[in-house]
Amino acid sequence: MYNKKLIIPGLIIFVVLVTSPIWYNGLQAGPMPKPELPPGGEQNCVRSAAYMRDNHMVLLNEWRDDVLRNGNRVSITVDGKEYRKGLQLACMKCHSNKEKFCDSCHEYTSVKPYCWDCHLSPADIASKETL
Repeated sequence: MYNKKLIIPGLIIFVVLVTSPIWYNGLQAGPMPKPELPPGGEQNCVRSAAYMRDNHMVLLNEWRDDVLRNGNRVSITVDGKEYRKGLQLACMKCHSNKEKFCDSCHEYTSVKPYCWDCHLSPADIASKETL
């Protein structure tokens, strides 16, 4: 009536097929990319590399909200160096190669940030200036 002899093997086959991509890849996602750091490296950033790796979008969203919604364009001072809030005003001054810095990690994690819907990368700005 319940076909117990077919259900258990069927469930086992189903679980094996569904998890086969995991077993095929050996639980490896490939080597994590190492983004190209600017001269001076981590010492010149608004936060530590570990913080920025995990929370850069949170920081950028906070800056965006503060500047656009509250009109607060006050600069941030870190270790005596002043940074203006903004992707192009702060981040892209040092991390000027979008392909080597931003895109390498975003492609690895399959993330498509919406930053570039409005902002231009330094390479895009340079190409527009030559036109």
